[in-house]
Amino acid sequence: MWKFPITSTTTAMAATDIITDMFQYVFMNNAFAAAGIVAVVSGIVGYFLVMRGQTFAGHALSHIGFAGATGAGLIGLAPLWGLLGFTLAAGIAMGVLSERISNRDVAIGVVLALALGFGLLFLHYYTSFATQATALLFGNVLAVDRTMIATLAVLGVITLAALAAIMRPLIFSTLQPELAEAKGVPLRFVSTAFLAIVALAVSECAQIVGVLLVFTLMVGPPAAAQRLTTGLWSGLTLAAALALAEAWLGIAIAYYTDWPVSFCIACLSALGYFAALGASGLWQRRPQAGHANEAG
Repeated sequence: MWKFPITSTTTAMAATDIITDMFQYVFMNNAFAAAGIVAVVSGIVGYFLVMRGQTFAGHALSHIGFAGATGAGLIGLAPLWGLLGFTLAAGIAMGVLSERISNRDVAIGVVLALALGFGLLFLHYYTSFATQATALLFGNVLAVDRTMIATLAVLGVITLAALAAIMRPLIFSTLQPELAEAKGVPLRFVSTAFLAIVALAVSECAQIVGVLLVFTLMVGPPAAAQRLTTGLWSGLTLAAALALAEAWLGIAIAYYTDWPVSFCIACLSALGYFAALGASGLWQRRPQAGHANEAG
């Protein structure tokens, strides 16, 4: 019996076979394509969401969208359009009312609780839709088809184009709101437009990780990026890259372990943030240690 020696070449070939094995399936290629589109959009939009301190609003929009998705299923429409319609309406309403609500977080919390209640009511009257409820809540990227990929691509282009259109006043009003208002920047319009953009991104992100885990791609990677870099463009690039890496690696881990994809992505997002938190803490201690040595 012939025995072939194990060399670095054979090891590399075996590793390559393991990696390329999952790309033999159409549903895996679709999953990687859809997750890639959503991850880039979520990382970029989420960067501004974290910078503006509006992560709770993004979380609320995803919950509100659940009612829209279940309502759409009740009347025979695709859940995505109900999710998109409800999140857009809620995002615009939040932006318009942002300056009139003194306890904004309390009001948002009440609205999202009401929206979840309506979602459960719709499920009660349309029980055949209950099988899709889990996919809405926790995502099902492995069921994405080419039509959904095309839809996500179009929505992604619209989202990023709209963000680019308001980027300069958005940055100005985020970093120096009083000065921006004095210079004539329409703060309410910028806030409303941005929350509408967030609603689009949330609707896309929910197709991958579900409405309950939108934070995994829209908050985790951008928050980690802001811990590691202070530059705007470097931060946006890093946020998108982290979201993309976590989404793709999460799908790969799920393929070889049979764990839920959303769970894998959520774990990677948390690990990425805590690693960035630890790294930023070490960087902040190094100058202090250097000064202490100089003083000694």
